[in-house]
Amino acid sequence: MLTPVSRHHRKARLIVLAALLQIGFCNPSWSADNPFPESSTAYTKLQELKERASELSSKAMGLLGINYKRGGNTPENGLDCSGFVRYVFKDVIAAELPRTSAEISKVGEKIEQKDLQPGDLVFYNTLKRGFSHVGIYLGDNKFIHSPSAGGQVRIESMDIAYWKKRFNGARRIEDDGKNDTDKK
Repeated sequence: MLTPVSRHHRKARLIVLAALLQIGFCNPSWSADNPFPESSTAYTKLQELKERASELSSKAMGLLGINYKRGGNTPENGLDCSGFVRYVFKDVIAAELPRTSAEISKVGEKIEQKDLQPGDLVFYNTLKRGFSHVGIYLGDNKFIHSPSAGGQVRIESMDIAYWKKRFNGARRIEDDGKNDTDKK
């Protein structure tokens, strides 16, 4: 015979299971990597974001070792931080970004550090002024950038004290052709 406590737990479990089934949590097409049914718009958007992030990351990593050059905007002549970001985004999603990291910091959608996704831009204060440096987030708290004179395009950890202390913010650039400035 069931005790009042066990009946209560059984009823609670059934309610939770019913709720999960209703929202599609137990749908066979659901997984931790894909919480959306394959036929949904959200699933399509998720796939597009994954593909875009992969392309941006691949293009950026293909530039590892390119020399830093102040004002540089081509791999052949060297790249500064904003030249690097502009080159990658123009090649992959045809985005025409502004020339400086400070100007780029006003484009796209502002996002919180906890919401970073591969392909997002990360900004740092490296010259005693906000948004003086930019890189591309790769995931796993790592970003790729063109650091400074004498350096080369490389991957860094955002967990290093230097970068943690100088983090200014992050932006997400949409590839819908509308790189709105100061989008909230």
